[in-house]
Amino acid sequence: MLNSRLCKLLGIKYPIIQAGMGPFSNNNLCVAAANAGVLGLLSTSGLFSKEDQPWVYNAFCETGEADPEDDMATVFEKVLKRTYRLVKDKDGVFGPNIMVSAELKEQANIMIETAIKVREENPDIKNHLKVIYTSAGDPMGWGEKIKGAGFKWIHVIPSVRAAQRCKKAGVDVVVASGHEGGFHTHWEPLHSMVLIPAVADAVSDENTMVVGAGGISDGKSLVAALALGADGVLMGTRFLATRESDFHQIWKESVVKAGDRGTLIARGFVGPARWLRNPRSEEHAVNTLKKSPGVFLGMPDDYTNMDMSLIDYEIESIKATYEGNEEKALMAAGEVAQRINDMPAVDDMVKAIVKEAEDVIGGMQNKFMA
Repeated sequence: MLNSRLCKLLGIKYPIIQAGMGPFSNNNLCVAAANAGVLGLLSTSGLFSKEDQPWVYNAFCETGEADPEDDMATVFEKVLKRTYRLVKDKDGVFGPNIMVSAELKEQANIMIETAIKVREENPDIKNHLKVIYTSAGDPMGWGEKIKGAGFKWIHVIPSVRAAQRCKKAGVDVVVASGHEGGFHTHWEPLHSMVLIPAVADAVSDENTMVVGAGGISDGKSLVAALALGADGVLMGTRFLATRESDFHQIWKESVVKAGDRGTLIARGFVGPARWLRNPRSEEHAVNTLKKSPGVFLGMPDDYTNMDMSLIDYEIESIKATYEGNEEKALMAAGEVAQRINDMPAVDDMVKAIVKEAEDVIGGMQNKFMA
């Protein structure tokens, strides 16, 4: 059976992580992924949208069996307890994806403290809520709280330098995410074939594991990541296009229908984003080039000096997606969308990926080691 150090560290059956994707909630997808034997990650970006994007926030609460009128900590607590209730009988393992950028430090603290509280109230939850996954910020300063509470800590990065900072901070698993990945992507076009082995060479040892992400959707690409030095993989777009995915049906169908060169880069709330190619995203890319060219030049800007019409366009487009309005919808996805042509159940998909990976490894041994 396909196994790795990552499986032993996290207590999962297969060396696969389901990405904690937003802005849609993925409360049901996380349950399905954890029950399929991989690490399920809860998206938490919906918690930040109560005022400016209530359709996002309300969907997060509805799928998480939480009351929209509750405060952030109470909503998050209910989501965590619901997830535990639905995965414990199948020994599922899960955790939240928490953004730790400077702007969200207060909210990140609330969520981490809530996760600690939930674990302390019920010791059995520790067998399932094992992970804190952090993103979109500097890992320094978070280790004492996360690891001190007994969590395994995973952080996603776009460069070797960032990976080295993770190691210094005490991160257990570094996710090396290549430019092929969906939605929020890098300022510099550093791709998985280069990034994953570079990060593995720089930080992988007995204390630090590396997971590859970006462009991975099947057994072949899983084996490729392992060959590049990773201990496992993280997949987003492949999990998005599944039956249990909480994402709107038009989004899932658009991934399945995406063909050759089916994505593009344009502005995406906090920087470069990879969108499925359609007339709406093509218009957004043109406007990004005119109004925020730094997105294509590796030059970050911020809300104090950029044309806010771009953000307004994105908010309008995400709302259109929630409403099923294909004409105005913007839908994020990784480059690998062009390799996805079905919408299976999560458990079936995971088993097929693992079987293909085992077949590929066996076939390579027969072909090249005879």
